[in-house]
Amino acid sequence: MKDTMIGVDLAKRVFQLHGATMTGEVKFRKKLSREQFCAFMAKQPAALVVFEACGSASYWAREMAALGHEVRLIAPQYVRPFVKRQKNDAADAEAIVIAARQAEMRFVVPKTADQQARAVLFRSRERLVHQRTELVNALRAVLYEYGHVFPIGLCHVKRIAAVVEDPGCDLPALVIAECQDLLAQIAEKSERIETKTKALKALAAETDTARRLQTTPGVGPLTALAVEAFAPDMAQFKSGRDFVAWLGLVPRQHSSGGKARLGRISKAGQSDIRRLLIIGAMSRITGRARHKVPAESWLGRKLATKPKMLIGIALANKMARQFWAMLTKNEDYRDPALARA
Repeated sequence: MKDTMIGVDLAKRVFQLHGATMTGEVKFRKKLSREQFCAFMAKQPAALVVFEACGSASYWAREMAALGHEVRLIAPQYVRPFVKRQKNDAADAEAIVIAARQAEMRFVVPKTADQQARAVLFRSRERLVHQRTELVNALRAVLYEYGHVFPIGLCHVKRIAAVVEDPGCDLPALVIAECQDLLAQIAEKSERIETKTKALKALAAETDTARRLQTTPGVGPLTALAVEAFAPDMAQFKSGRDFVAWLGLVPRQHSSGGKARLGRISKAGQSDIRRLLIIGAMSRITGRARHKVPAESWLGRKLATKPKMLIGIALANKMARQFWAMLTKNEDYRDPALARA
């Protein structure tokens, strides 16, 4: 049983430490540089080290674990209520220790180096997609100023290119040159996105977890890899409902006086997984896919009476709970209708 808890307020160069016993008695307060922090922690007896969950927290969690310390991460919003009066590094470090001593406190599971690597590749692709969307919108805006109107969507880029390359185009030469430059940038971004997508699909094919998740209807390699890269071990959640709440796919509560008041979804959790789940759910209930839904199924009954977006959120909720069951029981997806039969 460790008898010391060390709260660390992380920064780029200067780290603030607050050491205390498990009962809260202060043992030391220190401000250390990056190099001093590493040397100081290497000399300390095994302790419980607590960080706020931030960009470098998982790296430092691995470094402290290698030195023999036990590490816990706390979400910043759970630390903020314990900051006394003025906010500064010393107060933040002390608040981290006070928050970590709370019996009901929830902790964040540090990411492994492999998880972070997959997340970097995933976010790199997302960044390229956003940049391409920005370029397409800029191109549409330029043409709109000259009376050429095109709908939103990447699928209309070929139509735009045909107008720009038309010899009888009524656009000024400078505008044509600018549009051609934007089209070249869009093509370059598309090529890079395709390369990233192939790399992500290859990674998704390497692990049993990603393969298992892809047996769920509406789930592809990107969604499966996002769950693997951003979600903690499913054993951390007591039930599928806890995982759904972590994703922010549950109603926000404004309940009081014993009366439940539920609002829109909280959006309090991991946004990448939540967004991809909703996209996957909507792909099952729109277009041609909708006509393949049996009328007597849960989804078919809901589609007959409820708005599509509302059903999409509810279906994403069900899919997340199915993820939890599949990964905790090490089973592939089973169609509920076939399971009842």
